[in-house]
Amino acid sequence: MTVDALFGHLWQDYITRLCPSAHKVHDLLREDESLINDHIALRTFNVAPLGIDTIAKPFLDLGYEVSGHYDFEAKKLTAIHLEHSDALLPKVFISELRVEECSQSLQDIVAKLVAQVDSAKLSSAEFLYGGRLWDLSYQDLQMLAQESEYASWLAAHGYGANHFTVSVNQLDCFAEVVEVNQHLRDAGFAINESGGEVKGSPEVLLEQSSTMADKVSVAFTDGDQLIPGGFYEFAKRYQLADGSYYQGFVAASADKIFESTHQ
Repeated sequence: MTVDALFGHLWQDYITRLCPSAHKVHDLLREDESLINDHIALRTFNVAPLGIDTIAKPFLDLGYEVSGHYDFEAKKLTAIHLEHSDALLPKVFISELRVEECSQSLQDIVAKLVAQVDSAKLSSAEFLYGGRLWDLSYQDLQMLAQESEYASWLAAHGYGANHFTVSVNQLDCFAEVVEVNQHLRDAGFAINESGGEVKGSPEVLLEQSSTMADKVSVAFTDGDQLIPGGFYEFAKRYQLADGSYYQGFVAASADKIFESTHQ
């Protein structure tokens, strides 16, 4: 599978299953050139056979390299980001929940989910946009959500892009993230206000914002429920002293972006 094919599959899964409103965002921001996707984000548990290494492997096989490491102590998350030598290809932000730091009840539910995983499916990149690899009850989802929104989202949706990200740098009509936010508000979108509507600053070389997640219908063993799915992010990167643009992530900002999927 080529890089373009992989991102094509991830995009189709994202707009079909997780964030149907992405089409409208594209229509609102599309100019003469195709929108540049700054990065996508993927979530996982740090439990074998899952974990960051498993999620990263299909991208590493396609020429990506690990370019940054991050820790989110309060949310009990570890993360990395991957970059490709082709700077026009999206970066990939992969995080995992440190399950062993969570309560025994959460660990038990996650163990029950992971026990259902067919390891053979992890040998192909297709699992990255395949959704859940397990069955889950809504009751278990609610128990997870009481402790970790991250765990509940991952348990409900499985694998797929949590978000795609428009590069604000390429836009002609909008120079600032706050302008993009207002344009989307005017079109009826809710913006994630956690930590302020714009996370980051020119001083840290990155500004980010995001919509709040779409509500999507998800099937559970005890019935269908409407829950938060995926969201759309917007990123503006600033230049370094050598004239190149900062390509990393700011942990404090990413921490607040995670909350775009909160109820």
